[in-house]
Amino acid sequence: MLTVAASALLRNNKKSTAAACFSLAMPFLLSSPTPPPPPPHSSSLPRSPSPRPRLPLPPPRRAALVTAAQDPRWRRAMASLAVSASASASGEEVTHLAQREAAEIDEQLMGPLGFSVDQLMELAGLSVAAAVAEVYKLGEHTRVLVICGPGNNGGDGLVAARHLHHFGYKPSVCYPKRTPKPLYSGLCTQLESLTIPFVPVEDLPANLSEEFDIIIDAMFGFSFHGTPRPPFDDLINRLVSLSAIDNSAKRPAIVSVDIPSGWHVEEGDINGGGFKPDMLVSLTAPKLCAKKFTGPHHFLGGRFVPPPIVSKYKLHLPPYPGTSMCVRIGKAPSVDISSLRENYISPELLENQVMPDPFDQFVRWFDEAVTAGLRESNAMALTTADKEGKPSSRMVLLKGVDKQGFVWYTNYGSQKAHDLSENPNAALLFYWNEMNRQVRVEGSVQKVPEEESEKYFHSRPRGSQLGAIVSKQSTVIPGREVLQQAYKELEQKYSDGSVIPKPDYWGGYRLTPKLFEFWQGQQSRLHDRLEKTVGHRSTS
Repeated sequence: MLTVAASALLRNNKKSTAAACFSLAMPFLLSSPTPPPPPPHSSSLPRSPSPRPRLPLPPPRRAALVTAAQDPRWRRAMASLAVSASASASGEEVTHLAQREAAEIDEQLMGPLGFSVDQLMELAGLSVAAAVAEVYKLGEHTRVLVICGPGNNGGDGLVAARHLHHFGYKPSVCYPKRTPKPLYSGLCTQLESLTIPFVPVEDLPANLSEEFDIIIDAMFGFSFHGTPRPPFDDLINRLVSLSAIDNSAKRPAIVSVDIPSGWHVEEGDINGGGFKPDMLVSLTAPKLCAKKFTGPHHFLGGRFVPPPIVSKYKLHLPPYPGTSMCVRIGKAPSVDISSLRENYISPELLENQVMPDPFDQFVRWFDEAVTAGLRESNAMALTTADKEGKPSSRMVLLKGVDKQGFVWYTNYGSQKAHDLSENPNAALLFYWNEMNRQVRVEGSVQKVPEEESEKYFHSRPRGSQLGAIVSKQSTVIPGREVLQQAYKELEQKYSDGSVIPKPDYWGGYRLTPKLFEFWQGQQSRLHDRLEKTVGHRSTS
């Protein structure tokens, strides 16, 4: 059986096994490739009118799933993990290239397919920097040593150093054998203009762990043959000594670009004496030696493989999430939940800097969240409780705010509506992760006037209007196909463009605040928290 909500809950009424949940927001029932709808229990439309002066509430901008400028690491990681899970579920193994195939692909990319070496180097270096930033957080892994070899792999490292600098890291570069070509000289000039230090081999500290949090191995790529010569042999041995330290917290993380230096491109660490990197960033496609990689983080980078290459070499590569330049390959490492923490860095929240009226302060923060491009900055957790005090929470979307309160819309037959009919007290929580901010609002709830709900309903997309009629939240139905069929019937009924009537069981609520709490994350858990009651002020 299926419980209808803006998201549906699949229930097994014959067994006591745990129920399975899946999304069933009504716009998803359309077969056309329309954009995904807002989160459950919501709809994206203009705010309801109010007879009193309104505070400005800019319409929230739906950001792209991921963008280089605003994409939080967590969101990228989740998308990357989802892609990895999808690839694993397909049963197809990611293609691994032999040395000859890798060389042929490079030749074709830089020949008939029109790429230049500097283009590929730029994309590869950006991919490495993106993978590093996805796993190793600023504040905990800020100091980076990039060891560059004389070839293209070293060039990738130079580009990665530049991007890491712009990401906020503090890279240093060890480039013992500079390549006397304009491309490489230009890359060095770029780094020098950013005051990124070049460290001679002889000036490297005896204990790399004391001065660096990450070491990027960009010494040798898939075209390298033979035995590493000085000074690279000694540098590789130093990485071997570091990787032998079991406790990774006491040494720098080691990241290898495409091939762990010293490994055979196809057979891997043949004699077992090589170093074991913590991360491998394969480029174009993993090389055969990557099958021997046992570290926790394997990424694919270099989002530039055109269809002719994929077809000719029968490549099976995972799709890149959103606009990301890297994608995780294989399973994500197990995580110690107790070790997950963020050391917030934020401006202080001082009482003398906060607006006297908490409504005005909320709108100021809300406007800043919208301006920053945060995805669905109007999303809020709504907590209600029934007459026995049993609480329940869900995410809804704010659709209006003024001096009277906060407005959202829903089905009057839903669980939250049932709770509010028994207990009109509720709480809202806005959480803007990227800004280290949250706002709690407590108060009493009433239905908005019918004409206000009516006006808002008819400002919604027609698909959302039909969905509100079909989706009788918290009722049990035989299955998803019942919703789909009902939706199609209504779609046909109103296909002439006639007005769709608002159902009596759908409308808005307004929470009238009694208390605001503004929270700003700070270092060492010494967070700022300012509590304001409506008409009064106090801090804690």
